[in-house]
Amino acid sequence: MTGLINPARGEAVLHVDGRPLILCLTMGALARLEAAFEVNTLEALEARLASLSSHDVLVIISALLCGEAMSPAELAKAQIRPTEAAQAIAKAFEGAGA
Repeated sequence: MTGLINPARGEAVLHVDGRPLILCLTMGALARLEAAFEVNTLEALEARLASLSSHDVLVIISALLCGEAMSPAELAKAQIRPTEAAQAIAKAFEGAGA
């Protein structure tokens, strides 16, 4: 799967139920995060992301998924390794220069 991601775009792989899925921070993902966390500026979003619950992590994964639509509720039922999720989210944000 590594050959299918574009690190220059900030893409990262996260395994969900054993399937490799691509996470990427895009403008659309930022808009979905702003809506989900009910903030209207990037500064407010940054402040909101400073303290996360496990549900918040599922919301972030849902927003970052590329080419695959899964709701936070669907992700809650899936097998996801917490450490891998944290690393993939961080990689997506770092790769986008966030």
